[in-house]
Amino acid sequence: MRTNRQGLIVWFQHMKNLKHIKRYGHLIYASKKLKYAVIYVDQEGLEDVENKLLKHSFVSKIDQSQKPFIRTDYENAIPDKAKQYDYKMGI
Repeated sequence: MRTNRQGLIVWFQHMKNLKHIKRYGHLIYASKKLKYAVIYVDQEGLEDVENKLLKHSFVSKIDQSQKPFIRTDYENAIPDKAKQYDYKMGI
């Protein structure tokens, strides 16, 4: 069974605070220059983790990823003509 997960972008003050952020989810990426980290958390406990992270003094803000809510099945309005003729070709 797969759990639904969602990304959190956590903005922090110093890179040494990254150890504390790792405890709350799966760390995917951390930027040294812009001082943010991307972690993945289960959607059921998302609000709890977000509230716990905001209690830390080194966390300036948290953004939620919108990826789970974006529709990813696309419809091609214009069919490719080259593929259309290949299928009609007889052997």
